Amino acid sequence: MSPLQPYFQQCLFSVSGPCPSLYISVSKRSFISCCSSQSQTAVVNGKLDSRIAERDEIRLGLPSKGRIAADTLDLLKDCQLSVKQVNPRQYVAQIPQLSNLGVWFQRPKDIVRKLLSGDLDLGIVGLDTVSEYGQGNEDLIIVHDALEYGDCHLSLAIPKYGIFENINSLKELARMPQWTVEKPLRVATGFTYLGPKFMKENGLKHVIFSTADGALEAAPAMGIADAILDLVSSGTTLRENNLKEIEGGVVLESQAVLVASRKALIQRKGALDTTHEILERFEAHLRAIGQFMVTANMRGSSAEEVAERILSQPSLAGLQGPTVSPVFSKRDGKAVADCYATVICVPKKALYKSVQQLRAVGGSGVLISPLTYIFDEETPRWRELLSKLGL
Repeated sequence: MSPLQPYFQQCLFSVSGPCPSLYISVSKRSFISCCSSQSQTAVVNGKLDSRIAERDEIRLGLPSKGRIAADTLDLLKDCQLSVKQVNPRQYVAQIPQLSNLGVWFQRPKDIVRKLLSGDLDLGIVGLDTVSEYGQGNEDLIIVHDALEYGDCHLSLAIPKYGIFENINSLKELARMPQWTVEKPLRVATGFTYLGPKFMKENGLKHVIFSTADGALEAAPAMGIADAILDLVSSGTTLRENNLKEIEGGVVLESQAVLVASRKALIQRKGALDTTHEILERFEAHLRAIGQFMVTANMRGSSAEEVAERILSQPSLAGLQGPTVSPVFSKRDGKAVADCYATVICVPKKALYKSVQQLRAVGGSGVLISPLTYIFDEETPRWRELLSKLGL
């Protein structure tokens, strides 16, 4: 193998699409660069060096397959940002409400790679994918860290039987005398960055990793690994394969996140404004999930007196307190307000109890409406993002 071949492979791996031209410059810094019409990407000392491509369109990367792909499209639809595809087999789509934004369907790991290469500006993937393939790169910024789907955790699991039967913690695993330089702990995983990093940080010195995809749970029973490091949702698959998680063995808690390229947010025209709109829609919708607007009529001598009755019940405080407004009816030719409409927001789990309490203080004609958005003051996540960007 030529000494330059590994650099060729790394360079070509990090570029989207074919390279119409390739030039090589070998020096003490071992520099190789690929140029394409889409972006400029270089490998310098084994690290990606991204430059913002010359294009006006802002690009959002979305997962192309799997449960996270379907849940992502559902979230966007719920936020009135439906993705429109001319052909379901195409990898490019649009969101009509965001005219300057193009949607690109990619594998989750490729979304992260293309954020780093400058071929994408925004992406929605699991935090585990960002952490594994982003490898702490400072150009990646988590814009929203909790989109409330894709929940799982990356965890170390060992057999319930044999030498591991009485091992229930990472510390106990590390103290086992079996692991030596000649016979290290064998771990099967697809997380070849997070796995070694986690083991090193936790003092496990004699460990060897084998890369694998698919059903890792079979590896210990087949004798090709002592433990596995994989994503866990319910834990059912682990239990059915006689594996167990151990105390201190969770590497990362993960769910879907909105991630962006720092360079794109700062340098690409319109990227920050588009990100702001997407973030606000996400925040407002997620805050409204599970909330209901409850409206009822109440008789009383004044709005203040009605408000006091409502606030005497702990489940009727709403987000900031009830809204109380007069309901006018015509009596003897005059508009008279002897009834008041009250409006409060109530969590779904407290809905029936809240209706009972409204009735107890004189409420009637109770109406229930689900909420789509709750827009509050400027979201803290937006202020945090501006701070990260130094703006």
